[in-house]
Amino acid sequence: MPAAELAPPPAPGAEQYPALDLANTAIALPGGHFLDLLGTPAAANRWMTEHGLAPADAGMREMCAAQLRSLRENVRALLASRVDGLPALPAALSAVNDALTRVPTAALLHWDDKNGPYRAAPHPTTQIVDHALATLAANAADLLTSPDADRLTACGSPPCNRYLLRHGRRHWCSTRCGDRARAARAYARRTGRETD
Repeated sequence: MPAAELAPPPAPGAEQYPALDLANTAIALPGGHFLDLLGTPAAANRWMTEHGLAPADAGMREMCAAQLRSLRENVRALLASRVDGLPALPAALSAVNDALTRVPTAALLHWDDKNGPYRAAPHPTTQIVDHALATLAANAADLLTSPDADRLTACGSPPCNRYLLRHGRRHWCSTRCGDRARAARAYARRTGRETD
């Protein structure tokens, strides 16, 4: 079965914060299974294309996919620190800041002898991944410094390891996780066992 069919739908907040969706591309599934939506260069290219960060024909290589997975792990570390109320890991903070500064955000001034001055984005297509990393790092920084950061939480249905923005009392990333948590509570009531 393709990975996309096994993956739960995007967690609440992922549509507003692509960095949250990036953090959730490493998915722990019941039964000790694991799904990595960035596990191959083709999968990483597909994810970036779906998020408007790369053209479908970008031709992602393993080195580029590894950079994206590395940023994911550092963003996850910062989200975990925020959710748990702990200080950020210096290495994770440094990695996100490094990604933030890889690509200038201002359109640079260029001069064409025929048409005169014009401004153009400073990232040629050869730097698609650097631009994507900078965009995702900026989005992660926006999430962590916004009022929405107070609603950031980890999914409350083990073994799920995804993050979401809490809406009301909901603290599951998907209906599937909510159903699993409710079933576990019902089972615990029937058998007299406590759940986490």
